[in-house]
Amino acid sequence: MRLSIIIPIHNEERYITKVLEKVLALPLVCEKEIIVVNDGSTDNTKKILEKLSGHFSRNNNFKLIHHPKNLGKGAAVKTGLLAATGNLIIIQDADLEYNPEDIPLLLSRVTENVSAVYGKRSARVWPKMGFHYVLGAKLLTYNINVLYRARLADTYTGYKLFNISNLKMGLLKELASSGFEFEAEVTCKILKAGGKILEVPIRYMPRGKKEGKHIAIRDGLKGLSMIWRCRFG
Repeated sequence: MRLSIIIPIHNEERYITKVLEKVLALPLVCEKEIIVVNDGSTDNTKKILEKLSGHFSRNNNFKLIHHPKNLGKGAAVKTGLLAATGNLIIIQDADLEYNPEDIPLLLSRVTENVSAVYGKRSARVWPKMGFHYVLGAKLLTYNINVLYRARLADTYTGYKLFNISNLKMGLLKELASSGFEFEAEVTCKILKAGGKILEVPIRYMPRGKKEGKHIAIRDGLKGLSMIWRCRFG
């Protein structure tokens, strides 16, 4: 069993070193592969990554990929998917909102008949992110549940672990989203294909816009449009 950890990054100079150290030090029961995709950062992220790459590349399972310009989270994830060789794949955001120490918890819920395991965030900490974000996330999840007869609690979580053994890799590589609507599209297409998604509670430390949060109201509207296109397109 091999886990590919894809880390999409855009302007995360404050956090990237600590994220990588945590992921590299993470003890797992399986082999791990780390794929970092720098999505056209304009701060010091690229310089930091290049400085660290010599140290991290001693690990033969470490890959660093640069986008010449910012293409969006979905595009960065797709680049990582094309480079991934694991039969399990997880997305690790680079801002430490999600704790890498929860990855073993998600891994423990993987079985042959499960297509994906999602980390369910605690609603109690969401208010820090703003009312519009909480409402938007719940509205998007509600639409997915109604249209696909699902019973999910948090479809826009950044922690998604995909089981390639039970999920066709083509479904992931052929995703159309380039932005945050990736979260909606991948969930809809897994459900449409008859896949099973499990959710497990995880720790979550949200940050606000002043702290570098990138997602905005327009991303929610794109997500809603994507949900309906996937269902009726």
